[in-house]
Amino acid sequence: MTEVQELVRSLTDRHGRTRESLLPILQGVVAKESYLSDTVMTEIAKQLDISAAQVFGTATFYSFLDTEPRGKYVIRICKTITCDMHGKRQIAKAIEDLLKIKAGETTTNKKFTLLEANCLGWCHEAPAMLINDTPYTKLTPEKVLEILTDYMQNK
Repeated sequence: MTEVQELVRSLTDRHGRTRESLLPILQGVVAKESYLSDTVMTEIAKQLDISAAQVFGTATFYSFLDTEPRGKYVIRICKTITCDMHGKRQIAKAIEDLLKIKAGETTTNKKFTLLEANCLGWCHEAPAMLINDTPYTKLTPEKVLEILTDYMQNK
């Protein structure tokens, strides 16, 4: 049995082999592997006896289920109107200028990926971003540079 088969089997043993188990299984793979490869999605489809298209459709619907490799630190900038009204564009520009990447790209050293997210749930403290699972709120371009410099030097 391959590593992928073992991982999927352990997750299906834990969560079940029904269509309702798909999302927790996908989340389990992302927690372990950081992203969902075509191979793992095909194996999930086999284990759940559903089509690979159903697995891929679910995986690509949710923005926190990555279907391609990402950097060690995934930066997600909230792109809601609330964050936009509070300076999201300046925040994004500061990140892009510092890391030399645009939204959807990963730095050449594979340390950072920059993504936009529809909502992070922090509208009351806009603008907001997540770095992996850590939220940062009430951002300014200066605060973002401080945060990212810390990640660049100390993490």
